[in-house]
Amino acid sequence: MAVTMKDIARVTGLGLATISKYYNGGSVRAKNQKLIEDAARSLGYVPNEIARSLKTKHTYTIGVVIPELSNVFITSIISTMEDLLRQKGYAVIVCDCRSNPELEKEAVSFLLRKQVDGLINMPYDVTGDHLRPAIEAGTPVVLVDRILKPLEGQVPAVVLDNVDAAEQGTRFLLQQGHRNIGLVLGDRGFYTTECRLQGYLNAFSGFDVPVREENIRCGNYTMNGGYTAAKQLLALPEPPTALFVTNFEMTLGVMLALREAGIRIPEDLSVMGFDKMDLFGEIFPDLTLVRQPQDAIGLQTARLMLELLSPSGKTAPGTITLSAQLHRGKSTRELQNP
Repeated sequence: MAVTMKDIARVTGLGLATISKYYNGGSVRAKNQKLIEDAARSLGYVPNEIARSLKTKHTYTIGVVIPELSNVFITSIISTMEDLLRQKGYAVIVCDCRSNPELEKEAVSFLLRKQVDGLINMPYDVTGDHLRPAIEAGTPVVLVDRILKPLEGQVPAVVLDNVDAAEQGTRFLLQQGHRNIGLVLGDRGFYTTECRLQGYLNAFSGFDVPVREENIRCGNYTMNGGYTAAKQLLALPEPPTALFVTNFEMTLGVMLALREAGIRIPEDLSVMGFDKMDLFGEIFPDLTLVRQPQDAIGLQTARLMLELLSPSGKTAPGTITLSAQLHRGKSTRELQNP
């Protein structure tokens, strides 16, 4: 016979109302929570989530829509978000739209049909149209990593200060005497891409150094894109003396291209990467990096969603902006005669 709340009440001596309140997301005393959890564990009690959702009108699930599940930065953020959401009783459904706006729209529609309590989106469609049905339905939405201009003031977001991050990295290379600096960006038109380009341009402006347009390449945030961009930059009549690559996957592709070409780092070429990933240390020890606080991004996103889902969830749509840090490694060097 299946174990019920009545069995937990018998073992703990607590009232059914207290036990029901706990399993329906209500707040109970810490000592009572421990009694309930210990009894449930010993009895093998499994809550009926379907019955609970029918009663509370909540499914205790959060939908997450991302452009690429293979992106290490994205999976790192998801892992951190999921840890906190799970602690608060929420499950996560992740949908990979494969950088396809139609698939992204379908994913949002699918999650709304599943009646998720909230949506977290790293958007690919820059128009934000795919999120209109969620907003109109009153489903809480949080953007992560990217802001959608058409939805500003309607949905909150957690982002990096991308302009400052790119400006920090470029300024460091300029301070080392580099004037011919290659930049590898993601796709044009995206919030992160445009902000990082602006930071690069700001740094040059601050040094009163002209920008070489041929040094700016797009690698669509993939390893293959970074590899191709590096090949193009190396083939220039006057190749750059330094490269600034603005995400993890593209940095891997650039390093592969440089290794194939027999380029010594930093003797022949200085390289600055992006993102704080443990894998860098295994492949390219002590790479100079602009480090994104991906754990903080994930935690802030989850906390913001939980705040929106709380009974007093009146959070005004706004943007939480986090800062990057520059790590000076051994992949860059000063030029003696800039």
